[in-house]
Amino acid sequence: MRRGPAGGPGAPGPEVPVFVISVAAELTGLHPQTLRTYDRLGLVRPGRTGGGGRRYSWRDIETLREVAELTSSGIGLEGVRRVLALEHHVEALQHRVVELEGELATTTQALHEALRAPTAKNLPAVRAATATGQSVTVWRRGRS
Repeated sequence: MRRGPAGGPGAPGPEVPVFVISVAAELTGLHPQTLRTYDRLGLVRPGRTGGGGRRYSWRDIETLREVAELTSSGIGLEGVRRVLALEHHVEALQHRVVELEGELATTTQALHEALRAPTAKNLPAVRAATATGQSVTVWRRGRS
């Protein structure tokens, strides 16, 4: 459902508020008053100019399109708010998973390097991961 911004190098990023309300309304197919309502309800948070005018980013346009799609399918605005909150939560969790996978890979590599070192007798023993590569068991060797 996510669509990227049109434009090539030098085009503003997806978070940069550049579209005035009339352009945002045209890009989303929504009435400007509907955009104001969605802003008031907190479904979208456009940037503001010094004079208080709304400026929408490409990400705001995507969100507005999603709100329009959800409401046209019969979901009320409170339901839309919940869907958007859950989507943001899922995105945050996905980013955290990527971070944790990176940390795990770094730790696993460091452990394997340590096990190859001549002083590896004093390190924890590691059983190889299963065929799916999803588990690692670490235990300490008994003192001898």
